[in-house]
Amino acid sequence: MNIYEAKNQLSKLIAMAQAGEEVIIARNGEPAVRLVPISALPARNLGHFKGLFTVPDDFDNEDPEIEALFNR
Repeated sequence: MNIYEAKNQLSKLIAMAQAGEEVIIARNGEPAVRLVPISALPARNLGHFKGLFTVPDDFDNEDPEIEALFNR
């Protein structure tokens, strides 16, 4: 369905996507976007890397070599 048609039928398209149908909207006959329900989006796992690495206590200490590069 092209954008012009999609504008006029947005409510119907949303209902179709929520019902599990694949809804693709085209621009000038070329597929542009896929309309999907929010529940179909992948969940973000913010704690994915928890416990896989540690940050040293001195990670933000000044390094004389790096300081010399910025303070010439």
